[in-house]
Amino acid sequence: MKHSIKKQISFTFIGLIVLLVLAFEVCNLLFLEKFYLNHKSEILREGMKYLEQSMDFADESQIPNLMFLNFCTTENLSVVAMHHESDMPYSINMRQQDAQLLASRLFGYLAGIDKAEPEILRRNSEYLIQINRDESRARDYIEIWGELSDGSYFIIQTPLESIKESVAISNRFFLYIGFGVILIGAAVIWHFSKRITKPITELTKVSQRMANLDFEAKYESGGTNEIGVLGQNLNHMSDTLLQNMTELKTANNELKKDIEKKEEIDLMRREFLSNVSHELKTPIALIQGYAEGLQENIIDDKEKDFYCEVIIDEANKMNGMVKKLLSLNQIESGQSQVEMERFDIVALIQGILQSSAILIQQKNAEVIFDREKPLYVWGDEFRVEEVINNYFSNALNHVKGKNKIEIRCEEKEGLLYTSIFNTGDPIPKEDIDNVWTKFYKVDKARTREYGGNGIGLSIVKAIMKSMNQQYGVSNYDNGVEFWFTLARGQNDSNN
Repeated sequence: MKHSIKKQISFTFIGLIVLLVLAFEVCNLLFLEKFYLNHKSEILREGMKYLEQSMDFADESQIPNLMFLNFCTTENLSVVAMHHESDMPYSINMRQQDAQLLASRLFGYLAGIDKAEPEILRRNSEYLIQINRDESRARDYIEIWGELSDGSYFIIQTPLESIKESVAISNRFFLYIGFGVILIGAAVIWHFSKRITKPITELTKVSQRMANLDFEAKYESGGTNEIGVLGQNLNHMSDTLLQNMTELKTANNELKKDIEKKEEIDLMRREFLSNVSHELKTPIALIQGYAEGLQENIIDDKEKDFYCEVIIDEANKMNGMVKKLLSLNQIESGQSQVEMERFDIVALIQGILQSSAILIQQKNAEVIFDREKPLYVWGDEFRVEEVINNYFSNALNHVKGKNKIEIRCEEKEGLLYTSIFNTGDPIPKEDIDNVWTKFYKVDKARTREYGGNGIGLSIVKAIMKSMNQQYGVSNYDNGVEFWFTLARGQNDSNN
């Protein structure tokens, strides 16, 4: 790969090592000399403190304590001190001849007659730290001189090694070491980056095969670190994707069915609009025609009443259909709240039969309902009445043969099954599942005779669903039975 992670890791860490080596070299060049001089200055200041604590120049026999002598020996310090009441200098860690030379230098500093031009490092009221060169020895020294708190004068000196030469040697040494570190580090980093990126390379190949929908590809290097866990997760993802692909194909088949169902719903919607238009078109045309006849006075007084009756009848049909549509829409949209209450369904059925007595007589129908004692159920009484009315009017409109209608109420498994049976022609098998669909008519020609519009049974379906109850239709050799269920009430008669 052009930009492999192995090369990126290797070049990054090798570059980091090179930068660190260069940083060490630059720090040596810029700061090592200053650090060395500062360190020597601190040693001289420490020696001045020891001197002030250890020497008592009022007593010539007093000698420095052992701790101060060890400090001077360890740090290679030469010390000369002169008490203001004594002409003899006191020296520490020096030969007599060297002590006299250093004492004369101190005197020259105090008298201001020394011709040397030292490099001053630090100055204050108590002491002065400087770099000076001893020409007789061709050697540089760093020294501190000044006045102690008791009025004694002192000078402490230590040889200053060639710091510049030391820095150069140190830099060369670091370059050699750094070059070796770079070579060894590059080899180690390349080796470990190869070990690290090997499983990543395998994961890349596996992911490429998975991208091509080859879910048989598996990560096999194993491991318990993050890469191993990633490989296990990738294997799990491969298995999951394979399973999901199977489920997806199944879902695609279901989706095709859903699309077909949606198309069917769209067709039903268009058919609904067409049916509404068709149902309204005929009564509107009749009303318009008869109204124009009345307006133009083309009829005599006998026909006038007939025209008015036709207009009123068609208007009532339109009004009934619109009310049913509004009622159905309210129920299906949940705008009509179900009022559950306990009521006597026997009394409800008897009331419907009494109000329909004229229609029953016109149809010359025999209605059988042998229940007299109360049967209490739970439901929305107004909606249940609408269901029974729809079933009963449907039975009256289709009753034939013996013209018998039988209403039964039977208890099954804690529910009351109410059914309305009418003799006549059974519903064709291809139509029986569609009778609950809005505007669906089994016999479209005959439906016009009694003003049916195919909405009643769809209202029954919506009402029973709103009360979470069952409904249905059954064919018999001699007729058709429509039924529905309701929850039984308490403390009612079982007969």
